[in-house]
Amino acid sequence: MADRRKDKDASRISLGTLAAAGVGAALGLRRMMKPRFRFAGRTVLVTGGSRGLGLVLARQLLKEGARVAICAREETTLERAREELERGGGEVLAIPCDVRDQVQVEAMVATIHERFGVVDVLINNAGVIQVGPLESMTLEDFRESMDTHLWAPLYTTLAVLPEMKRRGSGRIVNIASVGGRVSIPHLVPYAASKFALVGLSDGMRAELRQDGILVTTVCPGLLRTGSPRNSWFKGNHEAEYAWFTLGDSIPFMSMSAETAARRILGACQRGDAEALVGLPAKLGALGRTLAPNLTATVSAFVNRALPQDSNPDRVRGNESETPLTQSWLTELTRRAAERNNENEVPLH
Repeated sequence: MADRRKDKDASRISLGTLAAAGVGAALGLRRMMKPRFRFAGRTVLVTGGSRGLGLVLARQLLKEGARVAICAREETTLERAREELERGGGEVLAIPCDVRDQVQVEAMVATIHERFGVVDVLINNAGVIQVGPLESMTLEDFRESMDTHLWAPLYTTLAVLPEMKRRGSGRIVNIASVGGRVSIPHLVPYAASKFALVGLSDGMRAELRQDGILVTTVCPGLLRTGSPRNSWFKGNHEAEYAWFTLGDSIPFMSMSAETAARRILGACQRGDAEALVGLPAKLGALGRTLAPNLTATVSAFVNRALPQDSNPDRVRGNESETPLTQSWLTELTRRAAERNNENEVPLH
């Protein structure tokens, strides 16, 4: 009897394995056979495109043959990005714009229509990061994050939506974060606003698909874009900058901006609903879903190891350097900052 049970169990396991393999193969074949959206000849708007991930996305889009419009608040940085992109060839339009201002957004989209025609792909990438304990954060920090990560993507979407609906096609990519799936200690304003963006993006996906518009929510983990120099730090700002920059530099914890950009654009081309970019992002989202109590316990443990100074003054990363953050341990991040136009930090 025992042997028969073992044989039956083994058969069930084998059948289950074969079924799972069959489903996986079918999904893989379906993805391969699916018509691939091409960027060549399309107009793509990348917000926050003057540096970091936005600039890397713009480079890759130009190589794909797209017409690329980038925007940013800081005009000097934007001009450097435009000059670099034009040297690489392709059609580039750089527009100064604060995407937190709906009037400026509508004017920007009108300018793109005049130069390139309607926007085929919108990539909402503009972002802001404030690092520090919750006690050091002010209501203004939360408003800034919400304005940048929720209202700005909504403004840009509303500006391009009428033409996309009229044509019955369009792609919208919202760059959220693993912080929009798992709230990370000392990044509460950032995480709260990214959670809001994930909700907005998922809802737009459901409602706009009937109009031929596909919305992709992107949740990357740490990316080596060089952005820590331009991020804001509070509390013990040197210690906060140190842990943040070290994490950003470790290869297994972070991903290069170039690799991330390729995956993001691939997800856009396939029309994926969501892209979890990088193993840490996938593990974090899976852990939050399957073991929320354990995830909360681990987060609380991590928080106890972080600096606890509640000083509300905020300082840029480039003003928080120490011998540790200028050592070989952060070499990858410093190289990324040089490549991706992050070294010149604006005053505001």
